[in-house]
Amino acid sequence: MKLVRALGSVGGLTLASRVLALVRDSLAARYVGAGFASDAFNGVAFRLPNMFRALFAEGAFSAAFVPMFNRKAAGGEGLPAAYDFAERALAVLLPVLILFTLALIAAAWPVTWALSGGFARQNPTPEQFAFAVTLSRITIPYLALISLASLLGGILNSLDRFWVNAAAPILLNVAMIAGLWLFHGPDEYATARVQAISVTVGGALQLLWLVWACRRAGVSMRLKRPRFDADVRELLRLIVPAAAGAGAAQINLLISTALSGWLLASGSITYIYYADRLNQLPLGLIGIGLGTILLPTISRMLSRGEEQAAMETQNRGIELALFLTLPATVAFITVAEPIVRGLFQYGRFTADDAMRCGWALSAFSIGLPSYVLVKVLTPGYYARGDTKTPVRYAMLSILINIAGNVALIPAVGHVGPPLATALSSTVNVAMLYATLVRRSHFAADAQLRRRLPRLALAAVLMGGALWAGEDVLEPWLGGTMVQRYGALAALVGAGVALYGLACFVTGAYRLSDLRALMHRRGATAT
Repeated sequence: MKLVRALGSVGGLTLASRVLALVRDSLAARYVGAGFASDAFNGVAFRLPNMFRALFAEGAFSAAFVPMFNRKAAGGEGLPAAYDFAERALAVLLPVLILFTLALIAAAWPVTWALSGGFARQNPTPEQFAFAVTLSRITIPYLALISLASLLGGILNSLDRFWVNAAAPILLNVAMIAGLWLFHGPDEYATARVQAISVTVGGALQLLWLVWACRRAGVSMRLKRPRFDADVRELLRLIVPAAAGAGAAQINLLISTALSGWLLASGSITYIYYADRLNQLPLGLIGIGLGTILLPTISRMLSRGEEQAAMETQNRGIELALFLTLPATVAFITVAEPIVRGLFQYGRFTADDAMRCGWALSAFSIGLPSYVLVKVLTPGYYARGDTKTPVRYAMLSILINIAGNVALIPAVGHVGPPLATALSSTVNVAMLYATLVRRSHFAADAQLRRRLPRLALAAVLMGGALWAGEDVLEPWLGGTMVQRYGALAALVGAGVALYGLACFVTGAYRLSDLRALMHRRGATAT
């Protein structure tokens, strides 16, 4: 129950952030459309900050820092020793980030070329490519801001203040929505520049929010002279492989984007970007939330020698992840185009754009369960101090992704990169799961084995009903914003109700489970 309550807090805030991100992307589709300006922003200028957020704020830094912080806190000196370790980590991290940011700004031209494949198929003018480089330079400072925020967020997560860190991305989306709504320019290029500026402004707001939250929690970080002592060296040793392991999906997307810019026509990067943003909604709500909670929870259990409790927690994490992910997967496969039409088909984003984006979304969603399960399974390694095994599997999945892109893009165009990403993530999660089982660090219990096939069947039944009834909403999906969002709300509501009913019909959950849940809540309340 503690896991569910914590996920409800983190997941609710993450859901609010992702809903705001959909509003942001809807405005971007309206004012920028799908062309070179949107490809330059989505494929490079915004892709780089997103990748670093995933690698550090949601991945590598947390994976390395949180277990070490918890071990320090559990030692004889308690929290003061943990805070001292955090200050020493900050002393090294800050100058490294400043130098790294300056180097990236100076090297923005080759970085932009590498991330976009030079937009070779689009054959941009020198002025257009210079515009893409300018957007990159504007957003690069976000990398340092979000990395510093990840340090403070890791401390707050270790203190079980999960909601504070989960609320931070809301500020980024608010800044970007305000920029698009209030300051959009006369054409797509001017508006894309506003988008880039609002990214860095949003990063500054996130960092200030976490600084304030840390002070409210009694955590005051002092700047010290950098020293590469044993603890800092251990932290750095763990971060590097964890970055590749936790960020395999982001690295795969980065490679897919570069190959798309090199091999595909104008607008393709934008189709893939918007499809990925929709695919990220359940990933952010479920996978990142569970990963954030499971890592400190399991690491504390293992530090106390509670191996069985850690395994039980991970069983319930997998069950909860798939309970929430499977219906989203089936919905994105069966009614992808209506969802895209309702959200993005407006202004500069045409019906043809919506159709092509829907194809990409269906392809991405095939791998949605594996994207989420990677977040649930990797804490089983990181909590035990093993960051090398996930990185080996991540590297293999990246090679599979590259091969899949090269093979699939000539055959199915812009649908190839999402398919390749889904395939590589599925292979990655299969290897992570098999290794945990082989090491006796995980075993699926009877409850998990009973429920999973029934949950899958319930999701399929829901998907079939949505597909059969999508024509009912068709007239509303091309109407006003209120009509379109109302139709999407009805679609989501119907899906939730159908899935809940199907879970009881298939026996995935019984009425006794619901009564037991209500009894535990009542006992907690009293």
